[in-house]
Amino acid sequence: MQQQDADTTRALQGLEDSRSSVRLRAAMAVGTTPDPRFIGKLIERCAIEPEFYVRDMLTWALTRHPASMTVPALLTELRSERAQARSQALHTLSKIGDRQAWPAITRALLSDADDEVARSAWRAAVVLVPEGEEPGLAAVLSTQLGRGERETQLSLSRALVALGEVILPALRAAMTDLDPRVRAHAIATERLLRDPDAGFEFAIEEAKRVVALGGTGQEE
Repeated sequence: MQQQDADTTRALQGLEDSRSSVRLRAAMAVGTTPDPRFIGKLIERCAIEPEFYVRDMLTWALTRHPASMTVPALLTELRSERAQARSQALHTLSKIGDRQAWPAITRALLSDADDEVARSAWRAAVVLVPEGEEPGLAAVLSTQLGRGERETQLSLSRALVALGEVILPALRAAMTDLDPRVRAHAIATERLLRDPDAGFEFAIEEAKRVVALGGTGQEE
């Protein structure tokens, strides 16, 4: 028992070490030997960890613990004022895949002012959405068309495409939007749905040409 306590103390200290390699090994050790005592510290660290690959290991470590213990704590993080806490909690919930978390994926999160939070929310929503609620989710996601730079737009298009054909009514409506960025993004997303191998860069450039010529993408 004393040895276990010593190992626990060492791992908890490792998660706060100034060296990212030590934090990575500590997170891996925690995930390899799950212990409920680690859950709070793992989640706390997710909110402030600067290195992406360490954050990913922290998420993996959390997925190794019972969802009944991790999900409630992660849902609390969704209300955090710290953007990274919200984003990483959403990312972890998408990896756990427990659909009891679905009601917490609110419209506010799906349209969060922070791009990373919104992108994490889109990915989590697609994983957690209950059967039959996909059209409603597509309608909410479509309100974000035209948002941000290429990386953000690609994330949204991928999330929408993952929902399948149910996104078409929302996309068709967006193709008549007054904002040319929204129209182009909607057209590009439909092209990706029809031809996933086309690539987003090609789809968005083609969509821009359609919009520049006054089209809506529905002429065919």
